[in-house]
Amino acid sequence: MKRFKTLFKTGLVFQIFSLIAIFGADKLVKHTTLKKTYNSAEKIPYNKVGLFLGTGKILSNGRVNLYYKYRIEATVKLYKAKKVDFILVSGDNSSEDYDEPSTIKEDLIKKGIPSNRIYLDYAGFRTLDSIVRCKEIFGQENITIISQQFHNERAIYIADSKNIEAIGFNAKDVNIHYGLKTKLREKLARVKMVLDLIFGKQPKFLGDKIEIG
Repeated sequence: MKRFKTLFKTGLVFQIFSLIAIFGADKLVKHTTLKKTYNSAEKIPYNKVGLFLGTGKILSNGRVNLYYKYRIEATVKLYKAKKVDFILVSGDNSSEDYDEPSTIKEDLIKKGIPSNRIYLDYAGFRTLDSIVRCKEIFGQENITIISQQFHNERAIYIADSKNIEAIGFNAKDVNIHYGLKTKLREKLARVKMVLDLIFGKQPKFLGDKIEIG
């Protein structure tokens, strides 16, 4: 019985600290990124480069990922409003049969963005990698991040910690039912992000510098 009580207390303390970490990280991100994301292409300030944070196009059920679809639409809207001159697509190309950046580029071209205005980062395995590589490899210290608002907020927080001036253009979000698991994962992702920044986590790959434009 005594051992059970000790385990119960230990578990309770762990849960309390976990909740504090989750709510603390979430509040920290929201406070830091307040007024740094935009829903209107007309109101958002100009930056030379828009950073498209990649995601997979097709879900396991064979349907098009709405997060992907809406990010494509937001990018096209931002480019046509002349609020960015170039698009840097950062995504996962960890295997020969999985290439997020190239797929995204093809769809952006189909929507009217010229090929020579699109640059690809094949080593954007995580949001942190995408942000750091945007500065260290592609030389950008002022960027417009393109994703859903919750993702933009986390990306902007990372950028801020890396001395990058970043704003976010919010792609349309999905409904609660569609995005519930993603939103729950985002709470944990914010805690992990804070820990990664505290312990100086670095991108998996860096490499040679690439000049945009």
